[in-house]
Amino acid sequence: MFCGKVKEFLSQNKIEFTDRNVAADETALVKLEKLGYMTTPVTLIDGEAVVGFDLAKLEKLLGTS
Repeated sequence: MFCGKVKEFLSQNKIEFTDRNVAADETALVKLEKLGYMTTPVTLIDGEAVVGFDLAKLEKLLGTS
């Protein structure tokens, strides 16, 4: 549910992103676990993680507000 909202937000703001499906890509799952997360979505922006659909944090880090 929140994965779709993050993708929609990024697309609407014309921000390129790489979509990784941890259910289908074991390497992506391992990377997520190494970051210390067991939930999705996790959006990495300049090394900072945004967990879930945190609109305020996404806007702040991307400068879209």
